[in-house]
Amino acid sequence: MFRPLRAAMSSAHGSTDHDDITAIRTPATRDVVLATLATTAAVVVLGLLTGTAVLLLGLLVFLPAFAAALCSPRQTAMVSAWVSLVVIAPVVLQSGERILDRVILALFAVGFGTLAVYGARMRIAREGALVRLRSTAAAMQRQILRPLPLLTDDVLVDGVYEPLQEDKLVGGDIYDVVATPWGTRVLIGDVQGKGLAAIGMAIDVVGAFREAAHREPTVTALVDALEAAVVRHNDYAGQRGEPERFVTALVLVVDAGTDTQVVGCGHIPPYLLHDGVATAVGAGEEHVPLGLANLVDEPRTVSWFAFPAGATLLLCTDGLTEARSRDGAFYPLEERLGGRVDNTAGRLIGSLVDDVRDFTAGVQQDDLAVLAVRRAPHRAP
Repeated sequence: MFRPLRAAMSSAHGSTDHDDITAIRTPATRDVVLATLATTAAVVVLGLLTGTAVLLLGLLVFLPAFAAALCSPRQTAMVSAWVSLVVIAPVVLQSGERILDRVILALFAVGFGTLAVYGARMRIAREGALVRLRSTAAAMQRQILRPLPLLTDDVLVDGVYEPLQEDKLVGGDIYDVVATPWGTRVLIGDVQGKGLAAIGMAIDVVGAFREAAHREPTVTALVDALEAAVVRHNDYAGQRGEPERFVTALVLVVDAGTDTQVVGCGHIPPYLLHDGVATAVGAGEEHVPLGLANLVDEPRTVSWFAFPAGATLLLCTDGLTEARSRDGAFYPLEERLGGRVDNTAGRLIGSLVDDVRDFTAGVQQDDLAVLAVRRAPHRAP
């Protein structure tokens, strides 16, 4: 029923390498050796030319400090040992008026070198703790937001998810895809606000969707379950003195039938791309966001629209529609979608995200979630 195609978050330029995200980076030992020798040679030559060798050799004492900030403890120890050797050598091999200066310089070299190695060890320990924390966060992200693309018996869903703050692997935008006996149910949404409180709401809504999607036979009952989850979260938030939040959301159902169901809760309507034409669909019955149902009397209802074979549905958050250019213009999504011949999910997402990055000159202003839903060929009506 539910078959993930690859275990990595998809992006416009390919999947994210989680090993890169959770790795301590240090320069190659060869590069460290070359840089150390080049710096030493420059100081020695300059000292011989100016006759101030002792003063300039003192500059080498600080070289291990730079190594401690960038290199591994072993590399830092290598640099410290080399600097100590270069500074101590004149004390052993030469005598003269400045012998005391050279002895003091040698002692400073050994002392700073030792402190540099200790500093490198402390830095690596802190970075290791951060790496373990980021590894845990990456694992949590894969549990909260399923890696894309996703394939069910009804649809192929591909997309991109990019939180505004890169250090937070999960933002306020959410999505999920669940294969159920009533067809494939797709959720995309956007939690009001930013920060950890918004992420907590996002986790609750995604969890409620996964549970209710398998339990509720109708889409409206599913949306009611999401509404209840948001209300409960706000109740708990109120007890902690935190502000209440609402969630804009869109729930889509694709099955073997000709038509597709959608319930919009204050969210951007989906766009149907077919034969080079982009059309907003399911926007006739727009409802209030999740968490605000008690403000209106009308219940949420389902909209139906045709989803023909060869067509693609595009779902997105306002991180796409409200992306701005340098002069403040909003991204013209419907205009940019028109005329596209190749609507395969992966290529559509890649070209669209590249286009919005060009439009904004690479400046991301909000969390971004974009999904492309394409009907499975063997289930096309």
